[in-house]
Amino acid sequence: MIDPLAASTRLAAAGLEAQSLRLRVAAENVANAQSTGSEPGADPYARKTVSFRTAMDRAAGVASVRLAAIGTDNTPFRIERDPGNPAADDEGNVKMPNVNMLVEMADIREANRSYEANVQVIKQARAMVASVIDLLRT
Repeated sequence: MIDPLAASTRLAAAGLEAQSLRLRVAAENVANAQSTGSEPGADPYARKTVSFRTAMDRAAGVASVRLAAIGTDNTPFRIERDPGNPAADDEGNVKMPNVNMLVEMADIREANRSYEANVQVIKQARAMVASVIDLLRT
């Protein structure tokens, strides 16, 4: 028989892992938002994306979340005029990363809230288990 409290804890743990990965990738994107190519005309840092898939956790008997892939965003790079930049081409244009700080900050906030929600699920499951143990003692 599948224990619903253990299943919810395992599912929340998978959610924590997924949101942690989202936070790491978004933080990497923010950190590289101004990383240009190493030579004139070279491509700069390309924004990374994370996608997940549903996977069956047979031990818990529930559908869970797993990493599908870490890819790169195909959005075109921004072009800025900066003739003094070492990565500038002959016309003084520099390819800048396709990282949109507003999108990244929203993604970080969403992942953080989802992470907190999964932590609350684990806390509630632990509290319910403790209540059951207390009931069995009396």
